[in-house]
Formats: sequence, C-alpha cells, structure tokens
Amino acid sequence: MRFFSILAAAAALALAYAWFLEHEWFQATLGSDMTQAETALDPASASASAMAQREAAAVASQEARVKVVVERSTAQNVDSAVVLRGQTSAARQVEVRAETSAVVINEPLRKGARIEAGQDMCVLDPGTRGAGLDEARARLAEAQSRVPEAESRVDEAQARLDEAMINQNASARLKEDGFASTTRVAAADAAVAAAQAGVVSAQSGLRAARSGIEAATAAVAVAEAEIDRLTIKAPFSGLLESDTAELGSLLQPGALCGTVIQLDPVKLVGYVPETEVNRVKVGAQAGARLAAGGQQVQGRVTFLSRSADPQTRTFLVEIDVPNADLAIRDGQTAEILIASEGADAHLIPQSALTLNDEGALGVRIIDQDAVVDFVDVDIIRDTPRGVWVTGLPEVADVIVIGQEYVIEGVTVAPTYRELGQ
Repeated sequence: MRFFSILAAAAALALAYAWFLEHEWFQATLGSDMTQAETALDPASASASAMAQREAAAVASQEARVKVVVERSTAQNVDSAVVLRGQTSAARQVEVRAETSAVVINEPLRKGARIEAGQDMCVLDPGTRGAGLDEARARLAEAQSRVPEAESRVDEAQARLDEAMINQNASARLKEDGFASTTRVAAADAAVAAAQAGVVSAQSGLRAARSGIEAATAAVAVAEAEIDRLTIKAPFSGLLESDTAELGSLLQPGALCGTVIQLDPVKLVGYVPETEVNRVKVGAQAGARLAAGGQQVQGRVTFLSRSADPQTRTFLVEIDVPNADLAIRDGQTAEILIASEGADAHLIPQSALTLNDEGALGVRIIDQDAVVDFVDVDIIRDTPRGVWVTGLPEVADVIVIGQEYVIEGVTVAPTYRELGQ
C-alpha cells in the first residue's frame, strides 16, 4: 500500500515538472499528437493550421529582432576645414634694455600708451661722456697732424739715399781709374746702407702716424656710440606694455627700460596634428572665433613648421590677422578653422558615433536586408546640427538610436525617420 502512495507522488511530481519547466516541449508534444489526429480527420483544417503556425513563427521572429532608428543620409560636397584650438599672439614683443650705466633724466611713459618707431623711451644722464668725446676728437686731430711730418721724413730719407747712391757710383768710378782709395769706396757703401735704413725708419713712422689716425677715429666712434646709448629709443611702432624706467632710477647694462608690443597685425598661433598637417598650406584662407565675445576674424596662413614638437607630435602654424583698431589682445583663446580642399561628407548626429571592438571610431549602418555593418569614419567638422564625416557610401542608412545594442551581421527591425528630427 505504501509503495503505491510513493509511486503516485512520483508521477505527480513528473507531471508538475513537465508542465511548469518543460511547458513548451509538453505543449508541442500534445499539439503534435492533436495535429496528427486532426490531420487524419480533416486535411483542409490541417493545412490552415500549418499556415497559421508559420505566420506565428514569422511574427515571433520579427518581434525577436532588435528595433533601431535609422536615418537615410546622402553625401554632400562641403568645404573642408582643419579645426584647431589656439591663441592670439603679438606680432612682435621686445623688452628694451639699457646698454650703459647712467641715471634716467626724463619723465616715464605710462603703459598702454602708443609709441612710434624711434621715439625716446629712456634718456640717461651723459655725465662726463661729452668731455670724453671731445678728448677723442682732439687725439684724432693730433694723429692727423703727425701724418704730414712723417711723410716729409720719408721724403728726406729718400733724398739722402739718392745722394748716397750717387756718391757710391762716383767713388766706384774713381777707384777704377786709380784716383780713389778702397777706404773711400767703403765709406760710400756705408752711407748708402745708412740712407736705406733711414728710409725704412721714415716709412715705419708714416705707418705709425696713420695707425694713430685709425685708433683715434675708433676712439671717437666709441665715444659717440656711448653717447647714443644714453637715449633708448623704441625699435618699432606699437604699445607700451609696461611703464618705462622711473625718473632718477639708475640703469645698469641689461636693465629694463620698457616693453613694447606690436598688435597690428596680430598672429593666431595653433598646433596642427600630424594626421592633418598635409591639409594645411601656407597662404590658405583661415578664420577664427575668439572665446571672449565670439568675435570672428579672418586672415591667411603665413607659417607652417617643418619640424614637429617632440612631445606632442604637432606642427606650429601661424596666421596673420589685420588688427588696425587693436581690438584683439595678445593671449586670447581662439577656435581656428583653416580652409582645405572640399570633400564629400555626411551630416549625422554626434550621438550616432560609436566604437567597435578594436576602438575605431565609426557608425553602424544597415543594408537593404536590414543587416548591420560597422564603417570607420573621419570627422572633418563639428557643427551645432551634428558632425560632418567622411568614409560612408554615397547613400547610407545610419543607425542613430540603438547602435550600441547591435553588432555586425545582426538583422534588425529598422524604423526610418527624417533628417533633423
């Protein structure tokens, strides 16, 4: 009796397991048996039942697909531009410094003032430098006066040499005729040698006199240059970025007199990545939007570095921008756009961009059979309406919602929407 109770309990457990845990198999088995029975009884109703089952399976397969939102995008030709972040920079900036030691004797110029090229910035006390210049000029005059004297000595020595040579010839002839002794001939030869030495000495004196003129001339130039250094002038037209040296202050060589900057034209300075450097050309049109106030300016590329920064692997680029009203300051942040050749690109929402398993940036698209594929893209411009990208086909169905939930090769259930929605 107890055996039958255990057997009944086991059968009940088996039925419960089949119903709750293997419900689909259980139902399919029963359905199959019922379908076979119905087929045997009524072939027409069996065919209708099979069709209904196929339709139900198709609906179930469609419902099982991931639903995504797709935009159909067509390529457009757009003006390509290289976008950089940079800053403004003064065309020239110089710290004007003293070259001599003296006390400032003029009133200072205040920072922010306009200054012209050659205008006095700092005037120093001359002290005794004027007397030193007068002394140098006097020595020059003295050296110049010695030249005629040295030249006359050369002429005198040359005349004595000529006289000695004449006496030497006469003595030699008289000796040949027996009218002069050997001693007289030797004395004539000695006189010629002495005269030649006198000529050489006179010529050396003339050269020394001329060297004295050159030395005195150099001394005058040094004294004049020292006096010129007493007036420190602006090297170019611009603005004073700092006050000039205060009245009465002592300037030593190398001490700062003032700082001058030139802001017309002003430079835009940025760094181009090595992936974009081939798209930038010297002379290309460029524009920028300043961070302060959103002011837009235009100019042309004047310099592109041939050597990359060893740390960032970027290339320096400079753009000259007119700034006649000096409204643009040195050091302002700017978003720079440098024009390059146009390209066929697609405008897509920035949210449609994604990464594949290799970390490549791109988008997911679908083909005519709604099968997903991943395409690498390059961003050429960022706008408030989206991003312009290249790398897509002429016409592409881009997944804009749900791209993170599908992978390549998966069939999806797309819902199309108009661009800009």
